[in-house]
Amino acid sequence: MISIWVVFWMLVVIFSIVGAFRGWVKELLVIFSVILALFLLHISGEYLGLVQPFTKVLEGVDAKAAFSVLEEATQEALRVQFWIRALIVISLAVFGYQTPNISFIKDKARREQIQDILFGAVLGAMNGYLIIGSLWAYMDSAHYLFETYISGPEAGTELGDKALSMIQNLPPNFFSSEAGLLMAVGVAFLFVLVVFI
Repeated sequence: MISIWVVFWMLVVIFSIVGAFRGWVKELLVIFSVILALFLLHISGEYLGLVQPFTKVLEGVDAKAAFSVLEEATQEALRVQFWIRALIVISLAVFGYQTPNISFIKDKARREQIQDILFGAVLGAMNGYLIIGSLWAYMDSAHYLFETYISGPEAGTELGDKALSMIQNLPPNFFSSEAGLLMAVGVAFLFVLVVFI
């Protein structure tokens, strides 16, 4: 069995390679799309009540309990909350990868120099961190609902401890404060104004 921490970093490397081929401007659009997804999830949970926090679904449940031992109603609620979040993140990421065919973006996306390819790789890795990291964080909050295929990290092992410490730095946890999320949205809009206009 392979550690989820290793799989996460393998996927980040794959996203980095894709970013190097696509170019930094296109990858920047994907970053903005994922930040928008996290922002929409925060707004829909905090102010609209469309998305319930995992902590509310798991009231009175042991934090280390496996998904299979949870009550049927709790399992179903966790599935619904996970898939709402996952579909929003994946959908907006897919829309971000569907780069519009606009001439000024093509001009900015020309990658004639090695630094443009390297910058694309860095932003691609950031996309991997944002997309895969968000899905991992939601899966962790839902007590690893795919436990037949993906199990949670084991404490006390080297890779398990790395994975457990990494979970705190995943995007939904990193942007959990409203100030951090609003700052990310503001920076994204600033980049749009500076780079694309």
